[in-house]
Amino acid sequence: MSEEKKDPTFSSRKHTGEAQKNLTGNINPKCPTALVIIDMINDLNFPDNEYIVEQGKKIAENILKLRRKAKENGLPVIFCNDNWGSWTSDVTSIIDHCTKSKHPGSEMSKLFKNEEDEYFVIKPKHSAFFSTTLDVLLQHLQIKTLILVGVAGNICVLFTANDAYMRDFALIVPKDCIASNSEELNNQALGLMESVLKAKVDSSDQIKWKDICEKCTSDKKITD
Repeated sequence: MSEEKKDPTFSSRKHTGEAQKNLTGNINPKCPTALVIIDMINDLNFPDNEYIVEQGKKIAENILKLRRKAKENGLPVIFCNDNWGSWTSDVTSIIDHCTKSKHPGSEMSKLFKNEEDEYFVIKPKHSAFFSTTLDVLLQHLQIKTLILVGVAGNICVLFTANDAYMRDFALIVPKDCIASNSEELNNQALGLMESVLKAKVDSSDQIKWKDICEKCTSDKKITD
């Protein structure tokens, strides 16, 4: 009887003390920068949500363009999404909840179905780092710089940026890819990330991909 072939993606780790090499499956990004999309799969079902619902739709198009450009240049794309306190939720249930029901954020959420070559991290609180696997994933991908986009800029994006800064990640925060609960709060958050966390805060179309991927060992051609 011939031996059944095992999928190397799910092979058990031998107790050698070495890191598991197939932690991210068959994906092997070569660029030390990652695009982190925060809470764009979101029902936005909370009081006083009118501004962020409107702005969420506007920034969605910019994020989609940025996502496409990031993937063209070999950057890993990581969705970091809240579970809204539902401890039995998984990726599928989160996406279904936000896209298949008539929530204020359903139209925005439908634009962001994650693809097979992208990662999905479920977060229980505001920061994408708090009690999640994000740290381990970024270490395995050898990421040094994070491009942070999503909602809300004054809460989850800002908290994630704080934690990233304390972990010595360089930060890029495209201002046309961030929305908050009000214009004033959005400007305050962007100002804090720029002045305190030393983030580069420009429009997404001003990102210089050649500079971002100058240490990239990918065979992909860098596109601006």
